Amino acid sequence: MKNNNRLTLDDFKDKHYGVKGTQKRDELENGYENFKLGTLLYEARLEKGMTQGELAEKVGTTKSYISKIENNIKEVRLSTLQKIVKLGLEGQLDLSIRL
Repeated sequence: MKNNNRLTLDDFKDKHYGVKGTQKRDELENGYENFKLGTLLYEARLEKGMTQGELAEKVGTTKSYISKIENNIKEVRLSTLQKIVKLGLEGQLDLSIRL
């Protein structure tokens, strides 16, 4: 707890979703990562000046699929993500693991 009864973000998540490692908290954290990924793809696509349809055509998928990824409705496989970034956006995908 912070001063004036304000919660930090972690305190809020602990209180409402449980501590790290609990199912409800893990679902929240995983959902955020998917949301973040969709947002990153959306922003990269706009930066390239492309529509969802144009990106889908370059990658060999559908506009609907791109939309579902960007709007956190559908999870994307790593191989598909690499294809979207490399072929569709002509970019580079960087991953890291932090322990």
